[in-house]
Formats: sequence, structure tokens, C-alpha cells
Amino acid sequence: MLSGVPLTPCRAAVLGSPIEHSLSPILHRTAYAELGLAQWSYEKFAVGGEGESSLLKFLAGRDSQWLGFSVTMPLKEDALAISVAASGHAREMGAANTLVRTDRGWIADSTDAYGALEALLEAGVGQGGRSPRRAVLLGAGATARSVIDALGRLGVREIVFVVRTTVRPETEQLATRRGIAVAHEAGLARGHLDRLIASADVTVSTLPTGTDLGLDPVPAGTLAGRVLMDVVYGGWPTPLARWAADAGATTISGLGMLVHQAGEQVRLMTGLPAPVAAMRAAVLAHLDSGS
Repeated sequence: MLSGVPLTPCRAAVLGSPIEHSLSPILHRTAYAELGLAQWSYEKFAVGGEGESSLLKFLAGRDSQWLGFSVTMPLKEDALAISVAASGHAREMGAANTLVRTDRGWIADSTDAYGALEALLEAGVGQGGRSPRRAVLLGAGATARSVIDALGRLGVREIVFVVRTTVRPETEQLATRRGIAVAHEAGLARGHLDRLIASADVTVSTLPTGTDLGLDPVPAGTLAGRVLMDVVYGGWPTPLARWAADAGATTISGLGMLVHQAGEQVRLMTGLPAPVAAMRAAVLAHLDSGS
């Protein structure tokens, strides 16, 4: 109750598959508590996996109390496709991670690039008047496109993609539109990836947890002055991050990206600036507790 007036329930959730370990509920619920939004709640639903509801069918069953959804894999491209309208940024990314209800229907947006940019800035990339020029990007899917957007804003002008086979055309086209020269590396021989990362100002891995890159140890200091971000945030440090840190690189997990993209989702859904510091503290406490 607020001044004797009942508060209308406002519901939001994260959708995807698998979803059981999602940290989004912690982030969004913390934001609501800090902002005094007692009428807001946030849940999680398994959608889009084998034997699960499709995104379109799930949304059709939601009443007007449902005001926003965070969308994760494998639904990001579906979210863009089913929306009645989308931000120019989401259309350019070819995927959306946010759906917000309007009178016309669901509006799609993408906050991943914002999250990646803020995380890289926090790590010192592009600070001190020096823009990064060359980057290595492991993977070439939807997350990679968000990273490309962030790297382009930071001044990167060359990206070397490391992929198993070929770079997805839409991913390469985005880099080209940003004025970024593109090179490809596939099926890297042992030892070559080491040299490639050492040649770049910043490296970002968008590969799944547990990907074996076959990295050999390199002398301490080899990667001094370089930044490596692994978008994985569970099981930190990852083998890649541990290898890079031992070689002298500044390493960051995907947690900063996660927090900042969630903060921007909070703003889009509620219209209020997100309490990012409180959100970060809450998720760190959760991870430290081993829950």
C-alpha cells in the first residue's frame, strides 16, 4: 500500500533454456528492493528448450500484469522476430535480450552491448587517452555481435575472429559496418592462439564454459598490458582466464557485463535508473556463498 492506494502487481521474469542457474532474479529483485518497487516481482521460466513452450506460446498466456522479460539463449533471435517493434540497436544486432510490454504489444531491445562496453571500460580499456586498435574475438554468435558493437565504440579497428569453421555472415557484416577490418582464424594449431592473443590489445571469449583451447603456458609478462574478458561468470577463473592472468594480462569475467546489461533492463522496464552497485554486491554475495 502507498498512501492507502493498492499497488498494481507488476511482474517480470527471465526466459531461456537452461534457466535454473540464472542470476537475473537476484539482480532484478535487488534493484526493485533498492528502488522501493514493492509491487514488482521477478521470476524465471524454462522456455525454448526441448519439450518446453515456445516463446510465442509462452507470451500468449501472460496477462497485463506481465510488463517485461529478460531473454537469454536460445530465444534472443525469436524475441526480435515476435516483437511488434524493436530498437534500431536490436535490429542491427539481429537479436534481443529484452521485451517490454506496450499498448501495441512487445517491444524488443538489446542491452548486451551496453553491458560489454561498461565492463570493458571498468577494466581500463580505452582509458588514459589510448584506444585499443586490435582485438581477438573467440566465437561469432549473437553475444559476439554485442561485443563487436562495444569494441567499435572503444576504437577497435581490427578484429581477428577465432572460430571452429566460419564466421556467421551477419556477425562479419556488423564489423564491416562499424569500419572494422576482419580476419579469420579457424582450427588453430597449438601455440598459435597464444601468439595471436599477445598481438592484440584486448581479447574477448564468447565461447561456452568448458571449451578446451589447448593453451600452453607462456612466460610471465607475455600479456602485460593486455585485457582479456571471458563472458563466462560461473566457475571463475576459467582455464583461459587463469592462463592469461599467469601471463600478465588483466582478466575480467562476464559478471560486469551481466550486471550492467541487467541494470539497463531495469531502466527499460521500470523507467528508473538502476542501482548497479547494489546489484553487483548482491550477486557477488550470492556467488561467494556458493548457493
